[in-house]
Formats: sequence, C-alpha cells, structure tokens
Amino acid sequence: MSPRYVVDTNVLIAASAADPTYPADIDATPREPEWRKKVWEWLDNFQASDSFLVLDVDQEIQREYENKLGFNDFGIQVVMYKWSTSAVEPVDLEPEGTSYKTLPKAVAEAMHDLADHKMAAAAYVAVNTVGPCPIAFAGDTDWHGWETVLADHDIRLEPVILDWSLAKYHEKLAR
Repeated sequence: MSPRYVVDTNVLIAASAADPTYPADIDATPREPEWRKKVWEWLDNFQASDSFLVLDVDQEIQREYENKLGFNDFGIQVVMYKWSTSAVEPVDLEPEGTSYKTLPKAVAEAMHDLADHKMAAAAYVAVNTVGPCPIAFAGDTDWHGWETVLADHDIRLEPVILDWSLAKYHEKLAR
C-alpha cells in the first residue's frame, strides 16, 4: 500500500455494500458480489494499514462520503477509524469557481466530472507537499480516461479492481 491515499467515494460505497458483517442495502457499482468483495478486501486492508487517508481541510470530500453513506456503513466506519487513529492527512484546496486553483488547469479541463475535481486536487496537493498519494477508485471508470493527464502532473491512480474497471471503461468507449 501507498503511504497515503485519496479514496474515491465509489470505493466506500461498494465496500459498504459487500460488508460481510453488516452489508448496506445500497446501489453500488460493481453489482457483482465477487467484485464488491474485492473492493471490501482492499478497504479492509487499507483500514488495517499504516496508510493515511487524505482529506481536504474544508471537508468537501468527507461531506460527499456522508451524503452517500450512513454512519454505520463500513466505508464511513473506515473513515472514522482513520480519524480516530490520527491517520488523516489534511490538505488545503483553494476553490476557484467550480474547480480549484490547486488543480492544474490541464487536469481540470480534461476532467468532465466536477465532483471528482476535489479528489484530484487533494491528491495533487498531497503529492506536492507530503509525498506519494494515489487516488484509489473502483466503480468510476472515468478515471481511466484521465489517467494520462493525471500522470503528467504526478497524480497516480490505483484501480482497486483493475480488470473490472478497465473492461467497463473499454465497453463505455465502444458505445
């Protein structure tokens, strides 16, 4: 595992749906139980690791998590655990219109999903202030389409279920 991660919300959602103890009855991608289980395993390993969770100081990422999940959902419990063990790395994002000054212009222009700008901006700030910080993602295959421009700015991706997400991304491109 990397020393720190920005964790896209879809990882928390899919892992919560697959939680073997208290599965959440929520709409999650992927739908297949075997892939959800892999996402849950990744998040469970992340929780147990020494890796930090990177969140923005203004709590925009946290609010997105809480908007999608409930207090008892596994994903939120992992976030709370990282907070309680002082394993959250806060970064300061500078909002600018619908994006962030702290996100390179080329990245902002390439990313059509404005909700993901905060994730990329947080990773970018972390990489440039404290060190490596990939964005972990699962069900949102758009990240594959932005991978080159992100890499050009030292923002790395960690697809939690690479085979699944890459196949879905290529299916999407073929449409």
